[in-house]
Amino acid sequence: MPDGNAIERLVIFGATGDLAARMLIPSLYFLDADNLLPKDLKILGSARTDMRREKFVEYVEGVLKKRPEGLDEAAWKRFSGRLDYCAADVTKAAGMKGVAEHVGDKPTVFYLALSPSIYGAVCKTLDEAGLACGECRIVLEKPLGHDLESSKAINAEVGQVFEEARVFRIDHYLGKETVQNLLALRFANTLFEPLWNNLAIDHVQITVAETEGVGERWRYYDDYGALRDMVQNHMMQLLCLVAMEPPADAGADSVRDEKVKVLKALRHFDRATASQASVRGQYRAGVVEGRQVPAYVEEKGGATDTETFVALRADIDNWRWAGVPFYLRTGKRLPKRVSEVAIQFKDVPQILFNSNPDMQLEPTVLSVRVQPEEGLAMRIASKLPGPKIRIYPVKMEFNYASGFGASSPEAYERLILDVMAGDATLFMRRDQVEAAWQFVTPVLERWEKVGVRDLPEYQCGTWGPVEADRLIEPDGRFWRSL
Repeated sequence: MPDGNAIERLVIFGATGDLAARMLIPSLYFLDADNLLPKDLKILGSARTDMRREKFVEYVEGVLKKRPEGLDEAAWKRFSGRLDYCAADVTKAAGMKGVAEHVGDKPTVFYLALSPSIYGAVCKTLDEAGLACGECRIVLEKPLGHDLESSKAINAEVGQVFEEARVFRIDHYLGKETVQNLLALRFANTLFEPLWNNLAIDHVQITVAETEGVGERWRYYDDYGALRDMVQNHMMQLLCLVAMEPPADAGADSVRDEKVKVLKALRHFDRATASQASVRGQYRAGVVEGRQVPAYVEEKGGATDTETFVALRADIDNWRWAGVPFYLRTGKRLPKRVSEVAIQFKDVPQILFNSNPDMQLEPTVLSVRVQPEEGLAMRIASKLPGPKIRIYPVKMEFNYASGFGASSPEAYERLILDVMAGDATLFMRRDQVEAAWQFVTPVLERWEKVGVRDLPEYQCGTWGPVEADRLIEPDGRFWRSL
């Protein structure tokens, strides 16, 4: 792949959409403010909205002014000079001709902030316009497809135009510092790796909780739901980083090879196990963070069988993890916004300090906090001060912001730089995406068959339906209090 400095154009298709406003435009601005963008890089926004360049620059300025960081005059002057705009329907050859006139033959990154359903059509028009050159790259947003078959179809259409080395399937969770730190935690510390197996670990919990509801995004969300929107990509990526074997080196394919092995080792669901090992739910009206919020069906304006909460048990059938369950849960309108990976170690024997059956010691837990405050924490047993031996759980913590004197950059900043550098380590390979779909598709099929008949409700501001507790408690385990 060419050096990142060779990239001279970045084209954002869907430049006036929600993703561009929330993530892409601010990330590019912050990179430019830190002098990290290539000197000659030009940024072309493209959407169906008809506007002149001046209006687009004004729109971008308005987006950035809404950010709490505000605008730096010198950085904005440099960044605004990079911007251009081309109104186009890029699914049609005529629309892509206008983009081609702006881009020319420059090495380009094409960012598809669009519905995945039109990825194939956009790639086709890029090819017809002569824009899919050997130095050009394409970035695809999740979710790639609606199920395994549709994912394969999208990958096949994209693959007809761009070879795999030039396709960057982005998952912004992989750009978060704490997620990347999972590899360093495991493989740069001799303390953990000898214990990172079924001899010492009892189970793993992965939680991605949001206080926000679906709101105005219901048109998108109702087609996908929590399993497709969160589990198939974000949570599968976290699971892979926890469970993968040490890669031979830090190269993109070495790391991704090990992730694929984890996904292939996941025990597949059938009709019976899909019901037993998964729970879904949908929020009803309640109180979150002190304010009354509506039910999902009120936001949508009608009944729906789309889930806003998922909990499931995953088992990895290999030597390292045999017998260690991975419990995953995610939902909207939960009590707290928090993403965490918690590794719970096995109980110590019921002797010595743990001999009293009425006062069992709490197990050792290592938690990796992905958001909102990135960091690590470990709960261990310690003796309370005093003449008697009394054991009490204490927490050792590390916070990124205080530990390094600065907060972590936005995940998209790191990932955009990696695309321009041609580094695919933090991006999903085609076989990885399809292996993740293969795992969740039987659950989707089971839910679609039963429809609303098996869709528990949970009140906003709670940790999901009671059925989620019944998923884990028969194993003698409990969801963590976060």
